[in-house]
Amino acid sequence: MEWTRILAYITGTVDQELLLRNEYLVAENRILKSLLKGRLKLSDVERTKLGEIGHRLGRKALGEVAATALPDTILAWYRRLIARKFDGSQARRAPGRRPRIDKGVEQLIVRMAEENRSWGYDRIVGALANLGHEISDQTVGNVLRRHGLPSAPARKHTTTWAAFIRVHLAVLAGTDFFTAEVLTLRGLVTYYVLFFIHLESRKVEIAGITIHPNEQWMQQMARNVTMEGCGTLRDCRYLLHDRDTKYTISFRAIIESGRVKTLPLPARSPNLNAYAERWVRSVKEECLSKIIVFGERSLRRALSEYVAHYHAERNHQGKSNVLLFRRVTQTRHEEPVQCRERLGGLLNYYHQEAA
Repeated sequence: MEWTRILAYITGTVDQELLLRNEYLVAENRILKSLLKGRLKLSDVERTKLGEIGHRLGRKALGEVAATALPDTILAWYRRLIARKFDGSQARRAPGRRPRIDKGVEQLIVRMAEENRSWGYDRIVGALANLGHEISDQTVGNVLRRHGLPSAPARKHTTTWAAFIRVHLAVLAGTDFFTAEVLTLRGLVTYYVLFFIHLESRKVEIAGITIHPNEQWMQQMARNVTMEGCGTLRDCRYLLHDRDTKYTISFRAIIESGRVKTLPLPARSPNLNAYAERWVRSVKEECLSKIIVFGERSLRRALSEYVAHYHAERNHQGKSNVLLFRRVTQTRHEEPVQCRERLGGLLNYYHQEAA
């Protein structure tokens, strides 16, 4: 019985002491807060600690003792602590297909879209399925958007110059001029050489050579290349040329009367007639820059020899490094290799004797 009284006395004394401590801390906190200027800035760790204790204390009691912030704010700190505990966003995978499709398949999707501008997502999906790739149309759309390619309705109304050239190679021809300095009795004379090139076969035709490419001369050249049955442009439907003033209105009219549409290219755009420009570089680097031309006859002979070499004896890197117009013959491999020389050995072609 005496132990019970002693325990009650001790418990009451402890409770009384705790109450006095709390009362003192509350008063001290309020005094310290009144001395602070501005908002009290707490760290995340401090807010977490206060939120955890405030939750255990309860909102009603917290309202009596809280001096740092409102009770609702302190309890919100606690809810934020719990939310972080169960937040799995750091380990969450990003939306979309995982693992991402193979890089080779992605490049194939882009290639199909660029080469077939009218193909929609489903058409590309079908083409991929033919190759054993099971891809959804949504994945195709995501890939095209990543590469900045619009959908089929927008793509099919725009055609790149490279795509136009590729589709129309068989009916496209290009023309251009280049100059050659010829040594004559009057000194150096500049000759103008007009040529045409069929883009698909790369066949080159020297149309004419003159000192004065005036309008009458150009008209005659136009009649020659559009001549029925034997003209250079007989199998062509479009002719690419730059905006040189030598391509006069009458020249273009005669060309178009032969059912060949002329396509004047924008100014300062040699890449749009790249096949013709490349041939000019070839004939100058491989032939004309290495010889001294004496007279017009010598120039004609040099160009004739080079064109024959270009067509049948020179491997063309733009056509898989093969001869453009290979002579179909059966060679005897046991025969010695022979060299056919043109222009005194400037242009050489190695072959074996035909059977």
